[in-house]
Amino acid sequence: MAASLKEMTSNFVKLEKFDGGNFIRWQKKMKFLLTTLKVVYVLNTTRPLEKEVETLADTRERQKWDNDDYICMGHILNGMSDSLFDIYQSSISAKELWEKLESRYMQEDATSKKFLVSQFINYKMVDSKSVMEQRHEIEYILNNYKQHKMHMDETIIVSSIIDKLPPSWKDFKKSMKHKKEDISLEQLVYLCEDEVRPLRRVKGLDS
Repeated sequence: MAASLKEMTSNFVKLEKFDGGNFIRWQKKMKFLLTTLKVVYVLNTTRPLEKEVETLADTRERQKWDNDDYICMGHILNGMSDSLFDIYQSSISAKELWEKLESRYMQEDATSKKFLVSQFINYKMVDSKSVMEQRHEIEYILNNYKQHKMHMDETIIVSSIIDKLPPSWKDFKKSMKHKKEDISLEQLVYLCEDEVRPLRRVKGLDS
């Protein structure tokens, strides 16, 4: 244990450094790594207590837990930016460190969820940018929804995106709203692409 925690993990598979953002994504990747190393159990268990009359098996169990806890904490700390490493390196155990991170950054992710909801609701497409470009911006927001385990009915998503189409698409919007059957998000994308192709030909943008 003479080597520093950082040195201990320097030759292991690199994980994107956690810098305070996208905690849930980083946490999932870190948990997968710790599970692969078979040390993740220390995040949910306490150190075995010493007994007055202790067997060799008891001693070995405690020593194994201490070693696994050290490895686990080392990988968590090594997965952080240098500034966060300096803040959290004094944690007593991997379990304590993990709980500190969850306590702080889960709350920040909750704030992020409110921001994402507001971002999607308030997004409006404009005529000054291509619809396909703006579609990608909406997809980015929706991918962040998945990242935060936020689920929205696809029918609501499709209806919302139709409403967000720019003013020049009013005829397309009207036709979509009069459709009796529900369409999927994928179908809406195809329909929008079909709508865009004639416009590109008129403007001479097709190759």
